[in-house]
Amino acid sequence: MKENKTVRPHRRITILPEHLANQIAAGEVIQRPASVVKELVENALDAGAREIVVTIKGGGGAYIQVSDDGTGMDETDACAAFQRHATSKILSVEDLEQIRTFGFRGEALASIAAVSHVTLTTRREEDETATEVRIRGDSSSTSREERATGTTVTVQHLFFNVPARRKFLKSPQTEFRHVYDVMQQVALSHPEIAFHFTNEKEEIFRLRPGTPQERLLDLFGERRCEQLIPIDERSETVRVWGYVGKPTFGQKSRSHQFLFLNGRYILNRTINHAVYSAYEHLLEKGTYPFTVVFLELDPQQVDVNVHPAKLEAKFQDEQGIYRLITRVVRDALARAGGIPALSLGSGQLPDGSVRLRFTSRQHERTAPWIVDSPSDEIPRSGRSDGTSIAGELLNQQEGREGGDRSDEATLLPGLLDPATMGQSVWQLHERYILCRSEGGLVVVDQHVAHERVLYEQAVIRLNAGTRDSQQLMFPATIQLNPAEHSLLMELLPDLEQMGFDIAPFGRNTIAVNGMPGDVKASDVEHLVREMLALYREYQRASPLTGRDNLLKSFACRAAVKAGDRLTEEEMRELLRQLSAARMPYVCPHGRPVLLRIPVEELDRRFGRK
Repeated sequence: MKENKTVRPHRRITILPEHLANQIAAGEVIQRPASVVKELVENALDAGAREIVVTIKGGGGAYIQVSDDGTGMDETDACAAFQRHATSKILSVEDLEQIRTFGFRGEALASIAAVSHVTLTTRREEDETATEVRIRGDSSSTSREERATGTTVTVQHLFFNVPARRKFLKSPQTEFRHVYDVMQQVALSHPEIAFHFTNEKEEIFRLRPGTPQERLLDLFGERRCEQLIPIDERSETVRVWGYVGKPTFGQKSRSHQFLFLNGRYILNRTINHAVYSAYEHLLEKGTYPFTVVFLELDPQQVDVNVHPAKLEAKFQDEQGIYRLITRVVRDALARAGGIPALSLGSGQLPDGSVRLRFTSRQHERTAPWIVDSPSDEIPRSGRSDGTSIAGELLNQQEGREGGDRSDEATLLPGLLDPATMGQSVWQLHERYILCRSEGGLVVVDQHVAHERVLYEQAVIRLNAGTRDSQQLMFPATIQLNPAEHSLLMELLPDLEQMGFDIAPFGRNTIAVNGMPGDVKASDVEHLVREMLALYREYQRASPLTGRDNLLKSFACRAAVKAGDRLTEEEMRELLRQLSAARMPYVCPHGRPVLLRIPVEELDRRFGRK
């Protein structure tokens, strides 16, 4: 049988119409509302603005307005600004080697106008009236208006003529968070500029001009700023300055790593790794430092024309900058006494009940204890990433809704059986639990074991519609940034079902009145912030599994940590709960929970066989 093939008719090569070419070009520069805000704010900065006002609606997809008090333009320049590759920043190839402005390609306004309705109103100080340019698709008009010196650009109906692009925009809340990230980045890099940011008639922030320290305080609050260490070093060609977080201020995601090159926010894995490597073993595994790092160097030593959105840069001496940053950050940590201290808790509840408690301790470098074991010692269930059970648990109603589940400890016969466990269990390096099993020794990673237990218990509560909440004696009030607050409000129904009792407590502030009953109610703010940060990281990797990402984030942050000392009673209770779990062999992220060392293996190692 012959295969049917569709033969496309031969077409001549043609020059695309200008409006179609502009739409294609816009796809490289304008990816979402945050891209529009970034380009317009950078134009305002290049115009010498001292105050920039940004207003958005519908996450920016419906309405964006950026107003500044910069130099403004006359009518000729205002009309020319919408032509592709129209710019006042560069005139020759040599100018590309000395770029000191944020914009220079002349693509922003043309790209924005190609996919939205744009109104630009601008006035120079010497002009009596302002020029207004209105562009609606292929039509444009100009008129005279009243306005103070400066420029206002209003963008409406983004991607109105590109349905495919508009379809891929996220919810208004998600797009707002992306815009907030851009505004935060720009505000951090320009503390001398006043910024006023409004979303849906709600003032997100109003920042006065000030010092870098004052800007950090305005954006992140006093508690976070107390955890920052200043850095500042100059050489003949480069200056590195800014702030790095103490090792005890580790974050669960990279969302609080800010790198600026000559005032421009950029992404550079090499430089970020230089900062991370300076911390070495001071950070707990899976955490990242809070950093705000500024690089200032001759524009001739760097190429910023390597990314459509100018988010990346290539350095002429990247290795030299890498070594410099690593040394500067390492020296700052050493001066600040960056080695974390040991902090242990008793782990005893007043009411005598057994509930796992913990006191965080930072990760210490210890010699690894490596035991080789046959690959078939840990049973597998379909997938090795620990997520095959998640879909089943999330989509089916489970009969187990709490209470004593010791009679269900049948999945680990002979491994975690109290009858063979003996009189004692041991904790090794405050990280692993050792216990006797039938025919050998079982080693359990206490963090991932508790993570698996908390994950499955949270899934059951969500499905059963029951809330197990412990009320706090003193409610914890938490001041969130607007992006965190927006995300928390979006997740609030599921958080409440999981056992959190959270109520609004003013603008971008919440009061946590209760916590899930199976976690320790200490350092509530840290748990909430880290859970939100981890959720955002998981969502970037797997955006279609939102509820499962929330459960994983909660379990990871609420579980006991490596470094937490547990009593024998707490260790036994954890092992009992683990033995009743549906999938006790791997944590929700796929890490192994336990390892069995057969007595025959020990005999072989000691030469008995």
